[in-house]
Amino acid sequence: MDKLTDNRFLFGFKGRINRVKYWYALFASLAFGLVVMSVLALAIAGIFGAGLKSVDVRIFDMFGIPPSLPFGVTFGDAVAPSTAALASLLFYMAGTPIFIVSIWLLTATSIKRLHDRDKRGWWIVLFFIVPAFLGNFVDKLDEFHAADLLALISVVLNLWGVVELVVLKGTTGPNRFGPDPLAPIDPRPRWDQQGELEFVPHNAGPSAGAHVMRGHD
Repeated sequence: MDKLTDNRFLFGFKGRINRVKYWYALFASLAFGLVVMSVLALAIAGIFGAGLKSVDVRIFDMFGIPPSLPFGVTFGDAVAPSTAALASLLFYMAGTPIFIVSIWLLTATSIKRLHDRDKRGWWIVLFFIVPAFLGNFVDKLDEFHAADLLALISVVLNLWGVVELVVLKGTTGPNRFGPDPLAPIDPRPRWDQQGELEFVPHNAGPSAGAHVMRGHD
C-alpha cells in the first residue's frame, strides 16, 4: 500500500487508491496550487511595488474555445501599465510549472481512484473534459432546447464523475489494476520454501573424502 508521502501515490499512474486517499489528494493538489501561486504573486507584487488584487485558478478554461490560461493574477492600479505587465508575465512564467505539478498530481490520483472502481483512466475524459467542452457551446447555441440539453448532459457527467471518484467504495478484493488497498496486510513473514530447500542432483557422486576413506580400507 502506497504511503501518503510516497511519490508513487502522488505522481504515479499505476495501482489503486481508496476514497480517503483521494480526498487527501484533492485537498493537497488544490491547496498546493492556490497557496504556492498566492505566495508567488505576493512575492512578485512586493518586488515590483504593486498591490495584489486577486489570484484565481480556472482549470476548465484550458478546454475553452479558444483555450485560455487556467490561472490568472490582477495587480493594483498604483503602478505603471508596463510594470504591471512585466509582473504579470513573470507570474505566468513561474506559475506554469506549479500549475502543471498540481494538475499532474490530481490526474494521477484520479486515475488510480478510477482503477479502484475497476475503470480505466480514460473515463476521466468523459467525466471532466467532455463536460468542459460541452459547456463552451451552451451560450453559443441559438436554439434554447439544444442548449438546455447540452447543459444537462454536462451536469450529469460531472455528477457521475464526482460520485464515482469521491463517494463510491472501490471494488472488494483484487481487480485487473491491482490488489485491494483496504485489504489487511499480513505482518507474518512468508516462508520461501523454494529458497530454503536444497536439491541434490541425481548424478552427484560421492564426495572426495569418501574416495580417500575407501582407499585406506
